[in-house]
Amino acid sequence: MSTSTITRKGQVTIPKEIRDALDLTEGQRVLFVRRGDEVVLKVIRGNILALRGSVKPSKRPENFEKVRAAVKKKLASRVVSNG
Repeated sequence: MSTSTITRKGQVTIPKEIRDALDLTEGQRVLFVRRGDEVVLKVIRGNILALRGSVKPSKRPENFEKVRAAVKKKLASRVVSNG
C-alpha cells in the first residue's frame, strides 16, 4: 500500500509503483470517481476521435459548449464502465 500527502494546492503525487503499474506518463489524463467514502482513479485512454458519433446534433447552429459537456459526460461514462 502506498501513501501520498496532499499539498497546499490540493495536489497529490501518484506513487511511482502505481504509475508504473498503470503505465501512466506525464500529461496523461485521469478521472476521479467517488464511490461513497472512496475515490477511484481511472486512466483516460483514447482520444476525442473514439467518441465520434456519440453525440447527435440537435439543431444548427450548434451550441458547442453543450456539445463539449455532452462529450465529456460520455467519455467519463465509458471510462467508468470499462474499469
